[in-house]
Amino acid sequence: MNEIINGLQALMARDFQFAHPRDANGGLVAVVGIRVHRGVFDILQLFGEHDADAARIPGDEADVLFPSKVLWRTTGSAREVINDLLALAEPVPEVGAEAKGCWLPTHAGRSAWLAASA
Repeated sequence: MNEIINGLQALMARDFQFAHPRDANGGLVAVVGIRVHRGVFDILQLFGEHDADAARIPGDEADVLFPSKVLWRTTGSAREVINDLLALAEPVPEVGAEAKGCWLPTHAGRSAWLAASA
């Protein structure tokens, strides 16, 4: 568990922002981390200790949770996925259209804006 916590802290140091989407009853659905930079979205979804995925998608993607185009993706345990994401090379500038951020659903009828890092 400490490896997961350390990994999440390393992602925060790399400007990942986190949201905690909930279902209609208020139950936690996932922990979602997104970094918007250099024309891409890097996204991490943690559903449990043994169920996680991460992806890099173009910055012009309309739906970051269900993208139509994926540049890179991994799935597995939270520890493995976080380590894969931390090992991912920085994107070349302007891979996709430059994004200012994205809206992420957090609760029934509510969303949070996750802004691009500089």
